[in-house]
Amino acid sequence: MTVAGTGTRTLLLCGYYGENNLGDDALLLVLLQQIPAGFSLLITANDQEALRALAPMADGVARRSLGSVLAAVGRADALILGGGSLLQDSTSLRSLIYYLLLIVTARIQRRPILLWGQGLGPLNRPTSRWLVRQVLPLCTAASWRDRSSLERSRRWAPRLPAQMAPDPVWQMPPQSWSGGVSIVVCWRPTSLLDDSGWSVLLSALDDLAEQLQAPVRWLAFHQHQDAVLFDALKERGLIPASLAARSSTIVPRSVETVFATVRKARLVVPMRLHALILARLTGCPMAALSYDPKVEAAAEMADVPWLKLDKLPTAASILSQWLAAADAPADPQTIEQIRTQASAHGRMLEQFLQR
Repeated sequence: MTVAGTGTRTLLLCGYYGENNLGDDALLLVLLQQIPAGFSLLITANDQEALRALAPMADGVARRSLGSVLAAVGRADALILGGGSLLQDSTSLRSLIYYLLLIVTARIQRRPILLWGQGLGPLNRPTSRWLVRQVLPLCTAASWRDRSSLERSRRWAPRLPAQMAPDPVWQMPPQSWSGGVSIVVCWRPTSLLDDSGWSVLLSALDDLAEQLQAPVRWLAFHQHQDAVLFDALKERGLIPASLAARSSTIVPRSVETVFATVRKARLVVPMRLHALILARLTGCPMAALSYDPKVEAAAEMADVPWLKLDKLPTAASILSQWLAAADAPADPQTIEQIRTQASAHGRMLEQFLQR
């Protein structure tokens, strides 16, 4: 709460921070840039050392300790759920209940609540949908990152002030693409691909690397999930020997390392949403693979060709798309238009903090 004698207000920022996921780190960086001076910050995180690197002036709260986070709600003047899709049950029902409890606790203690840069869902269970419908109207305001989330919130909480804009990570400064070096794949483990599906993708990637005579960089966006993917596929005998010889895994520790890697790419093939966004901010050539509608929506908006993982064509068709996309940079005006639209999240935050 407000520190006596100073007038400094305290904000509690809650998200999937400190979990070695560069997409969530990027969301936190954008959010921190948009909070003006004069606020004291409490930030939930699992890895406190990683949080200090991102926000050295903030106080960390153990994200995996519900009691600690609920206590932090009482110490704060406002609660901000910052970026991502926190109100969803695809991770687990327990995760959804965690965030709903924070909202309810903040409302009981008369703290304003902002859902900033959020996606609403997936909500696969009837119980999940019922719970969110009860709790969503308790929030003070919301900025959504996609049309379906906005429309659902208007049905479930018609009085909730809400708006929609592209994902907040689009507001990071654009970079310059130099190209000419590597193929970069930002792939993740997924239940949508069995061995046959992976074989199709890897065959196309092998042929692409051969035709471009380019090394392949496996950029592990999520340290724990993605960094082991190449070795796991190799152990299953799915990676051709020629592709294995060209491949190396990069585990970036910062968003800057991501930019440094994709700036030199002849083609980036992302699966993860924020890998797509960060790579597109460099203007680099891209072709996306979608495991989720949010990836498709971002690819369409940014003029990135894409394929659905659960409806892959032949390896020859995939190769044809990738060859057409290689060495063809993005239109910088398109990127700047998206960045301008994404600034609406910042305006919503400004209005919230002025209350």
